[in-house]
Amino acid sequence: MVEENTLSQIGFKFGKNGAHSARSMMIEDLKLLLFSRDEAATQEDYREDIVNFNILHKPTEKSRLLTYRHLIDLYTLDKNITLFSVLRSWWEIKEDSQALLALQLAVARDPLLRSSVQVIQQLEIGEHLPRETMETFLAKDDPMRFSSASLKSFAQNINGTWTQAGYLSGKNKKYREIPLVSFVNVAYSLFLGHCNGYSGQRLFDSFWCQMLCQDMNTLYDLAYMASLRGLIKYKHAGDVIEISFPDITLPEL
Repeated sequence: MVEENTLSQIGFKFGKNGAHSARSMMIEDLKLLLFSRDEAATQEDYREDIVNFNILHKPTEKSRLLTYRHLIDLYTLDKNITLFSVLRSWWEIKEDSQALLALQLAVARDPLLRSSVQVIQQLEIGEHLPRETMETFLAKDDPMRFSSASLKSFAQNINGTWTQAGYLSGKNKKYREIPLVSFVNVAYSLFLGHCNGYSGQRLFDSFWCQMLCQDMNTLYDLAYMASLRGLIKYKHAGDVIEISFPDITLPEL
């Protein structure tokens, strides 16, 4: 396995706390922000757009600064950070993959959100997810760590993100849904697994592909589609699987 320090330098985050202690993944804000700039945009460009030009239409300077910090926490908005750079270069390939693509990066960067994946995976399609279920899960390892008000807020933020990404539906009551998964999302999951040191079939068995909640044949088919679009190189013959990323260079760490 790859060491956490190495993973942190390419964009992963670890620890106990996460951005969802403040807000959800704010997909509409992210879409508008990335629409306003091309791939060459710097983190400072995004800061200027949010704070100075207020393109996200926030009511106060404080709310603009908080929005900027939250988006940095979740996505880095830094073209020099590998995970964001890859997301940004694939962002416009397929518009209906964007919400899930944002979720994938948010999961890589938010330990709170990442821990909640197992809650979502355990639900049957159509099953109701009470907010209290997520609260109980977040408190299970350390019941005294969060106040009841904090747990409620965290659960609402996390459930809101899973709703924005298509895994849940409903406003007040949440129900499990089948997310829309494209070849772009599978390619990004394979890349996240690659960063963690997996190869071959282990890439498809990894946390990052299993998070997509698709059967293995669908994952194979979408990986093949990603290879046709040049996102990955994919060879599958019998039990032998080879995957590489020809246009992505990981930094030397």
